[in-house]
Amino acid sequence: MPIPVSVIVCAHDEEQNLRELVPQLLAQDYPDFEVIVVNDRSNDATFDFLREASRFNPKLKVVQVEYLPPHANGKKYAITLAMKTASNEVVLLTDADCRPNSPAWIASMANRFTPDTQLVLGYSPYIKQPGFLNLFIRFETLFTALQYVGLALAGMPYMGVGRNLAYRKSLFLENKGFRGYLDVTGGDDDLFVNRHATSKNTQVSLGADALVMSIPKQTWREFLRQKTRHLRVGRFYKFGHRTVLGLFSLSQMVAWITGIYLLCTNPLILWVLTPLLVRSALFMITVYRFSVRVRHKFEAWTIPLLDFLFTIYYLSTGTVALVSKKAQWKN
Repeated sequence: MPIPVSVIVCAHDEEQNLRELVPQLLAQDYPDFEVIVVNDRSNDATFDFLREASRFNPKLKVVQVEYLPPHANGKKYAITLAMKTASNEVVLLTDADCRPNSPAWIASMANRFTPDTQLVLGYSPYIKQPGFLNLFIRFETLFTALQYVGLALAGMPYMGVGRNLAYRKSLFLENKGFRGYLDVTGGDDDLFVNRHATSKNTQVSLGADALVMSIPKQTWREFLRQKTRHLRVGRFYKFGHRTVLGLFSLSQMVAWITGIYLLCTNPLILWVLTPLLVRSALFMITVYRFSVRVRHKFEAWTIPLLDFLFTIYYLSTGTVALVSKKAQWKN
């Protein structure tokens, strides 16, 4: 018997995206589900569209947020209201600027639940578009997924992405939602997983049907602002997770910085170049094979260059995350 599912979408001024997304969600090939859209203080025609759409489809529920309580976080408050509205035990989250890759998306995520499963992590790549920014965004997303999916499969789940994430409503309510990090901007997805995911209660859903495609940022400013917010949230991860991720990033930076320094100062260039090339080749193979596994192939020939550029990316965004002011989620 398929497990009933409540799909949750939080939206602020997302009329155009919802006009595309909502019909795709309602057309999912799954026997028992509902779609809950939280209209978070929108200034456009979001509510008008949702009100009209809900008249013709009983599966669509609309939650209207007119006022944000003092000290409340917009996204977390919206999700909390959706949880209270949800009729089903399993909730599946995505964003307004996302699109299911298949009519079997709900089924692909729901089928991973067993009696012991509390969370299911999905993958949400960005839509391929022309330009280097898009290439970089897609690589960063793939690389992040390689880390959180790989560690989850190894028994150390530490994060998920709210664009494609499922968990039990009871897990949310029993742990009082986002209590403990309500004042942290962001973290409605990765911090929730970080606090409650274990090797025994977490599953991963991979494959073409399980993908949710996301619309990428169009400017470096938007992208870096988003990633800075995510890195800032990472400071609240469990110590063990921060240590593992920190060591991985450090090893990546040390490999490139040391390699470049030795290439510039060592006359025996072959002795330096060989291990650097071997490392780059192994990294390229690993990332590409993962992209094949998640059914979203990446341009293999670009991976070594992007790997190098990530050294600069880590240093710059990490520094900004430490010194920048708190960002907001459309508050």
